[in-house]
Amino acid sequence: LRRAASGPLAPSLPPPRPPRRHQPSNANRRSWGGAAARGAGARPASGHQPEPEREPGPRRPRPLPASASVRRAPARRAMDSDEGYNYEFNEVIQNPATITRILLSHFNWDKEKLMERYFDGNLEKLFAECHVINPSKKSRTRQMNTRSSAQDMPCQICYLNYPNSYFTGLECGHKFCMQCWSEYLTTKIMEEGMGQTISCPAHGCDILVDDNTVMRLITDSKVKLKYQHLITNSFVECNRLLKWCPAPDCHHVVKVQYPDAKPVRCKCGRQFCFNCGENWHDPVKCKWLKKWIKKCDDDSETSNWIAANTKECPKCHVTIEKDGGCNHMVCRNQNCKAEFCWVCLGPWEPHGSAWYNCNRYNEDDAKAARDAQERSRAALQRYLFYCNRYMNHMQSLRFEHKLYAQVKQKMEEMQQHNMSWIEVQFLKKAVDVLCQCRATLMYTYVFAFYLKKNNQSIIFENNQADLENATEVLSGYLERDISQDSLQDIKQKVQDKYRYCESRRRVLLQHVHEGYEKDLWEYIED
Repeated sequence: LRRAASGPLAPSLPPPRPPRRHQPSNANRRSWGGAAARGAGARPASGHQPEPEREPGPRRPRPLPASASVRRAPARRAMDSDEGYNYEFNEVIQNPATITRILLSHFNWDKEKLMERYFDGNLEKLFAECHVINPSKKSRTRQMNTRSSAQDMPCQICYLNYPNSYFTGLECGHKFCMQCWSEYLTTKIMEEGMGQTISCPAHGCDILVDDNTVMRLITDSKVKLKYQHLITNSFVECNRLLKWCPAPDCHHVVKVQYPDAKPVRCKCGRQFCFNCGENWHDPVKCKWLKKWIKKCDDDSETSNWIAANTKECPKCHVTIEKDGGCNHMVCRNQNCKAEFCWVCLGPWEPHGSAWYNCNRYNEDDAKAARDAQERSRAALQRYLFYCNRYMNHMQSLRFEHKLYAQVKQKMEEMQQHNMSWIEVQFLKKAVDVLCQCRATLMYTYVFAFYLKKNNQSIIFENNQADLENATEVLSGYLERDISQDSLQDIKQKVQDKYRYCESRRRVLLQHVHEGYEKDLWEYIED
């Protein structure tokens, strides 16, 4: 696992690397905060010499000053690493950096596909598909579309007259005033969320706006930041080895060596599943957790409650709820007014005077309705059983995270009772184990909800119950007041219990993973 380092970032793409004989060591070449940061306008780190000037060759766009930096530096340096946009690739195809970025974006940042298309000989078709002007023809296009005029000319968007020097445009030749350009780009970025696919504002022109033009014409730093994020996000979303950290206000990207449903930890401390982006959820798989979250968020359980506690009129099928003890129901639908029995849903006339009792329980026409209601009620009760325990452990986990502050105070009290700093570290270790057990137990109820009953599921439930009981005992120990007399006693109990919790948690997870490997688990499709 490799993580990016924080640092400044210029909004334009950095210039290409110097030739190989001037390259730094391999360790510095692969660092996201090394040459890439220096190329973006940052000072070289201590102990490193500035890179030598590039040998004569095609000129590259100059980076903007560091004052236009953004906070997505870690993710942007991932783009400059050897897994994404790198300088050696740009030197091979010999294009301006911003054009290379558009080409890579068109191919979802797949360098191999772009290289294959680039060298198949049909460059005109390639550039047309990517909606850019062939750089080799830019000088000719610029000469054909340049006209000198000392008189004011109207902008084709706002129709106001401005001097010719106030107009700017792309290589397609369409020019508009700078004010219209700025408002157009701001609208596309801030309101429509477009970054890499902003085209020329001229009607029918699909030439894409390059990065240098965007950063030159936009003056609002917030818009620049949003544009930089959109470009970077495109790269991250297309790279299987990169994932945004889901923690609020964290702008880091986590990089792995190979994609898998494994726990990863960001520099900010957040641990999450690299496959689905949720908090690490062992032992339940991503597929079932996704279904569970959807089930908790949508109205499926509301429908179950309605099915379990209401019935439909047998004539007009309007949903009704019983509000009294009498079984004689009268539909309130003005176009129906049907009278029927709440128990068997049959017509009321045959019931005679059986106001509170029904002797028609075995009728075939009512049995199906009663069975459907019983199934809905059973499904609701089963869901509530697992959901309540899932939510209870989630709530307890939040409380246990707050327990760190209380434990810190207890550790200070223990040090006042002639205990060293090392000797009181068992309390922090106990809280760490407690939080791990709470998280594991929380997700075991998701796993159990979709699990079919068999011999292995019984073993799993026994392991779950054992871990749950031990976790509650450990939580009780940590919430006790500590006195001088009970100091050594509580220390021994806490240490014994958190070690037992660790071992039981390990046994539970090993059993579940063994079931995955041997295909022992059977699931209930929701």
